[in-house]
Amino acid sequence: MSTVASSGFLASRVPDNLDAIIIGSGIGGLGLGVLLAKVGKKVLVLEQHDRAGGCCHTFTEKGFEFDVGIHYIGDLLEHKPFRCMLDSMTNGQLQWEPLENPYDQVVLGPPENRRKYPIYSGRTRFPEELKKCFPGEEKAIDEYVRLAKKVGRGIWLLAMLKICPVPLAKFLVYTGLAQRLSFFFKMAPRSLTEVVNELTDNKDLRAVFSYIFGTYGNIPKDSSFAMHSLLVTHYLNGAWYPKGGASEIAYHMIPIIEKAGGAVLVRAPVNRILFNDSKEATGVSVMKGQEEMHIHAPMVISNAGIFNTYQKLLPKELQAMPAIQKQTSMMKNGEGGLSVFVGLNGTKEELGLKADNYWIFAENNFDELVEKYSNGKREESAHKVPLLFVASPSAKDPTWEERSPGKSTVSLVSFANYEWFEEWKDDKVSNRSPEYKELKQAFIDSILEVVFDVFPKITRDKVEFIDAGTPITNTHYIGAPKGEIYGADHGIARFSPELNATVRPQTPLKNLYLTGQDVFTCGFAGALAGALSCGSIILNRNLHLDAIAMAKKIRFMNPKLKGE
Repeated sequence: MSTVASSGFLASRVPDNLDAIIIGSGIGGLGLGVLLAKVGKKVLVLEQHDRAGGCCHTFTEKGFEFDVGIHYIGDLLEHKPFRCMLDSMTNGQLQWEPLENPYDQVVLGPPENRRKYPIYSGRTRFPEELKKCFPGEEKAIDEYVRLAKKVGRGIWLLAMLKICPVPLAKFLVYTGLAQRLSFFFKMAPRSLTEVVNELTDNKDLRAVFSYIFGTYGNIPKDSSFAMHSLLVTHYLNGAWYPKGGASEIAYHMIPIIEKAGGAVLVRAPVNRILFNDSKEATGVSVMKGQEEMHIHAPMVISNAGIFNTYQKLLPKELQAMPAIQKQTSMMKNGEGGLSVFVGLNGTKEELGLKADNYWIFAENNFDELVEKYSNGKREESAHKVPLLFVASPSAKDPTWEERSPGKSTVSLVSFANYEWFEEWKDDKVSNRSPEYKELKQAFIDSILEVVFDVFPKITRDKVEFIDAGTPITNTHYIGAPKGEIYGADHGIARFSPELNATVRPQTPLKNLYLTGQDVFTCGFAGALAGALSCGSIILNRNLHLDAIAMAKKIRFMNPKLKGE
């Protein structure tokens, strides 16, 4: 593990005359730290875990390095705004490796009747390949792609509502102009199930249109077609993985913060935000053993998520403010994540692993399947996990073979109720009760059955290491209040114009800001967009437009890069 991502918290390591303190070193916090450092600001990023990166951190067990949350990132063509911004935020040091094409494989049905549908990237190839799988459904496929692209183009207004002056945001919301100006907001109240069912009667095609809901965590009938479209268009030009693994992201960002005189310190749990009598944020308190240490700065930015910030870090009297209550009442916690980490003996060739992802579903009726699972008793649900994301970080990383020859890793991700595990939340992480371990093992066993079945070259004797992270594991390592992996819930309510004009980087409290997934949308790109929105407010300039301008300049200088 690189040492750059783990300077432990000591009073002597806190820089003097800070310009800002950022709580949480996930990409929303680190990204903002870099944006501020690039204009000369001295920033202190504080992380409760023993390494920086949030969901971008990695851990090593028995010689296997595992990624926690980075599986594939879209939109990284060299002349795209997102890529230009990322290159600038890592000083061009972070390299990206494209996945295979098809980058996703959708697998539907029980072992005796499995259907496999490859998902290709490419604006023309994506629909073309789908049409080969579903002859006679050309019209439905073209209409689906048209709608998704049109929604994607309307995202500009979401960004604008976050950073424009409040009176203008309110005007756009209450006159209904938001829905008229942006197809994103027009389609936001419609569920994915509703839109897809109008397009086709073919149940497998409906499932293939909807499969990627696992990347934001709401079943199709509860998810907004607008949110879903963002994911579909995000991968239209391809999917990538960070060369050298996810820890490279923090590795190349931290030095930029340090060069401007700032610091990123780990094992630094912030227990409250400090305020003066005028309700202005003045700094934070960090727990060092049993001692509280106070650090002051003219602004505090929280990347700890809206619930942690408003319900744990604010003094009680400020939590009770109507403006704060309004924001927390508009949001709810997202679904709990369940991850299984498998270390295998064998190369990717020997194990039949590629740089792609598998989305494996028990059947094509997603809404029904997942609801039954979520509402079931935990012991029964453990044997009927309805969806499983399977990927091999080692197969995606071209540097893996030289780092760990003859070994491979597989990451498995699904969802699980926080309530199923909640009774053990206060046990010591390394020493939870036998009942907890038993329940965890039941999930691991039933999930492995699916993997052995879909990947015949992976056999039990090849498994060298296996462990699982449940929702309460997520609470411990990434500070997720209910074990969620995507922050606040991404259901239909999240995409109303009113919510997006209300939950903004600027909080109701002076000098306190929010960044990360809860400010924009989930995932790596969503959290970074949250950082851009927050940076735009703090620096008083539209950083989203800066990224677009950078991309235009690159295209202008390289006419060969055609505007996809």
